[in-house]
Amino acid sequence: MRNSDPFLSGLTMTRRDLLGAFAVAAMASAIPFGARAQAAAPASGTAQAIADHFSGVTTMQGEFVQFGPRGEQTGGKFFIQRPGKLRFNYDDPSPMRVIADGKNVAIGNTKLKTWDLYPLSKTPLSLLLAQRIDLSAGMVKGVKEESDLTTIALGNNTVFGNSTITMMFDPKTYDLRQWTITDNQGKDTSVMIFNVKTGVQFDDRVFRVPYESIPGTPQSRD
Repeated sequence: MRNSDPFLSGLTMTRRDLLGAFAVAAMASAIPFGARAQAAAPASGTAQAIADHFSGVTTMQGEFVQFGPRGEQTGGKFFIQRPGKLRFNYDDPSPMRVIADGKNVAIGNTKLKTWDLYPLSKTPLSLLLAQRIDLSAGMVKGVKEESDLTTIALGNNTVFGNSTITMMFDPKTYDLRQWTITDNQGKDTSVMIFNVKTGVQFDDRVFRVPYESIPGTPQSRD
C-alpha cells in the first residue's frame, strides 16, 4: 500500500500519466487557467448555482477522452456516484483501472495485477466527488465566467499542496464538460466527458476496491 500527500507528488512520469484517470484539462485554451483567472477570485451567484446543480447530480456515467501532460490520448468509460465514488475503465489495450470507494483511490493494472492506494481525502478528486461543492468554503482558487464556459478552480494548499482541480461547465445547461487536475509540478492531465447519463443506478460492485489484492491492507492479510 502506498500513500502520497500531497496527492501523487514525486511520482515518476509513468505514474503521473495515470492522473488522467482523474483529470480534465482546459481544452479550449493552451493558456494555463492561472494565467486567465485571478487567483482566489470570489465566486459569483451564477458560479455557485452551477456548483449546486452539479452537486445535485448524485450519479452519472459516460465516456471520456484523456489527454496526458505529454499530449498522449486515451479513452474509456467513467462512473460517478456522489459522495466519494468513481470508476474509470480504460479502453483496450490499456490495462488501467481507477476506483474510488468513498475512502480511498485505487489505481490498478489488470495485466500486471498490481494496485496502488491513496486516501481520497488527500486528493483534489475529493472536491469533485464531494456531497456539495461550496464555493464559499475557502477552496476557490479562481473563477472565470465566459459566454460559453464557466471555469472553477479549487484547491487547498494545506491538504493538497499546489495540486488543484479545475472544472469547466456549460453556463446554459450547467452540465460538466471536463475537469483538470494540476499536480504539484504544474503538469496538467485532461479529461473531456461526453455521452453522459445522469440518475443511473449502479451495483455496489462497480466501486469495490479489491483490498484483498493490495499488499499492506488488513483485507490482504485475512
